[in-house]
This record gives sequence, structure tokens and C-alpha cells, in this order.
Amino acid sequence: VFHDQGEYRDPTFINSTDPWPGERNYGERVRGFSTDIVAEKAIKWIKEADKEKPFMICCHFKATHEPWDFPERMRHLYDGVVFPEPENLFDWGLETTGRTFSGQPLEELARRWGVASDDPDKWWCRYPELPFYTGGMQRAAARSAAYQKLVRDYLRCGATIDDNIGKLLSALDEMGIAENTIVVYVSDQGYFLGEHGFFDKRIMYEPSLRMPFVIRYPKEIPPGTRNKDMILNIDFASLLADYAGVKTPEQSQGRSFRKNLAGNTPGDWRKSIYYRYWTHHVNRPAHLGIRSERYKLIYFYGDPLGMTGSAEEKTIPAWEFYDLQIDPHENHNTYHEAQYQEVIAEMKRELIRLRREYKDEDMIQIE
Repeated sequence: VFHDQGEYRDPTFINSTDPWPGERNYGERVRGFSTDIVAEKAIKWIKEADKEKPFMICCHFKATHEPWDFPERMRHLYDGVVFPEPENLFDWGLETTGRTFSGQPLEELARRWGVASDDPDKWWCRYPELPFYTGGMQRAAARSAAYQKLVRDYLRCGATIDDNIGKLLSALDEMGIAENTIVVYVSDQGYFLGEHGFFDKRIMYEPSLRMPFVIRYPKEIPPGTRNKDMILNIDFASLLADYAGVKTPEQSQGRSFRKNLAGNTPGDWRKSIYYRYWTHHVNRPAHLGIRSERYKLIYFYGDPLGMTGSAEEKTIPAWEFYDLQIDPHENHNTYHEAQYQEVIAEMKRELIRLRREYKDEDMIQIE
């Protein structure tokens, strides 16, 4: 376990000898690259565990968080590659899309790289492959350059995870326990890699909203299968409890999707999902919303509600609506179009119902 997100290089791990729990300067400091070290520690722990007892281990990597660092062996991966650009990389804002907020554009990331290039010691993290500047470039060229660097760094960083997941799976094979071990790969959210000209996350658009969930359990799940049901991260604990033969606690809001993974989705499975992002800033307002298979409705209520880390300045409340069948990349806000008003009204009713179901009711009113 790291302090906060930890460091990419020579990370410090929290341990029982820490005289001041939570103090970043104390703990076990290990030389090397964090993704490699975490995997090595996980494999060692599994090999030393009691073979007569079941086990569960969470192997949490710092990657792929900013600054997207990578070990030396990945430095030349993707050299010379020009990555395809998202169709909406040059989404310049509200005037052409009907979007109601500015978001986190790649220009902000390029600014950070520039500041860190001038004096790396004064920046909060160490980015790889500096110096990097876009000053003097035309607007479109600067955004393209920032996109190419972000994706190259990100994929090199992610390749290190892939490398170590392979080592973990190989270790299970070598120990002869792969057939009876459930392995889950999951992230806490998605990430913008140039879509809408953005980087980072925190917004209910598809690149950020969707997250990977990959599971291997040879005894029960056929390899190569895909499931398109609406699964939420609140379901993960219930799923694992189900596999372990443990009853899900009554207070849990999630539901096991074991039957779904086996190809037997229950008839009463959810048809829509609820989302909320609390931390409010002017460029990415606090919001909540609902997504069905075809439609998405987002309410940017723009009120910090006293949440830690939020800006005090409120933003004007605004709605966005997308028909994902026609506009899968969410390029045009159609909230005010007449043809969707009946669907929007129904989705608002469902949004209110889900807020009550999940006990997420506060001063924010849906109208």
C-alpha cells in the first residue's frame, strides 16, 4: 500500500513499523519501478500463503495515473508511431457542440509539460520525455502534438501493467492454481485520450464513464466471451462474495452478476445506470446523470455543496442529452430538440427514482 498514489520510481510502502501512520517519509522504500515492484510483492505473497486456505489479494498499481511514467525497457516502445486521432480531437468547445462546460483540454496538459520543462524541481511530479513545448505552433498542430505525446506516454505506462499482469498469470500457472483462481482486472474509471480535445476523467462522457472489467475463471466463464449488460462498480463486491459463497451484506447497493457472466442474465436486470461526480470546478462542474442502452441525460448542477476540493464559485445549471445510437461520440447536445422531449421527461423520472433507490437525495432538485 502506497501513501496516497505513491511514486513511480523507488516508491515508499506503508508498513507496520511506521511510527507516524500516514506520514509519507516513513515506511519501506524499495528501489525500482513501482509497477514491477507491486507485481513482485503480490507474487511473493501468493507463493508464501497457506496452501490449505483460500486467499484474496488486491494488486493495485499506480499506473496509469499522471505523469504516466514508464521504465527504461519501454522507452522506445511506439517510437516513430503516429497514433490515429479521435474524430473529435478538434472539438474546440461550446459553440459547435452545444456542450455546457469547457472541460480539461490538452492545451492545459501542454502547459504543465512546458512549466515542468523549464524547472522540473518546481513541479509536483516528474513527467517523462521532457522538455516538451508547443509554443509557436499553430492551434491545431499544438493540440495534435500534445495528443501524440499523451498517448505515447500513456501506452508505454500501460504496457508495463500488461507486462506484469502476464507475470502474475504465469505465476498462477506455475503454482498449479490457475483453474481454481478468479482473476479480475479492473480500473476505477475510464480516461480521455484526446476525445473532445480532453485529457483526464471526471465527466459522464463515454471515455470517462466506461471502465474495463476483465475476469478469468476457467471453471465457469468461457474464454473470449463478452457481456454487454449494465454493470456498476457497486456490483463488484457482491460478485466476489457470490463466488466465495458469502452472503452479500444487506446494506450493499450492488448485485452479483455471476449469472450474467455465465450467459444467463436475469430478466429483471437493470436497464439504466446512475452516475454522480461531486467535486465541482468551473471547467468541470459537479453533475449527475442517467444512462440507458441508447440514451444519456446529464445534469450539470454546478454547486459545490461544501464538498472538499471543490471551487466556491457556482456555475449556471445546465442539461445535456445524447442519443448514443445516432451520436455515439457525444458530439452534439440535443437536450432542446423537440423530438427527444418525451424521452427526456421519462429519463428525468427514472433519474429521480434511482436517486431515491441509492439514497443519494440532497438539495439538488430535478425539474
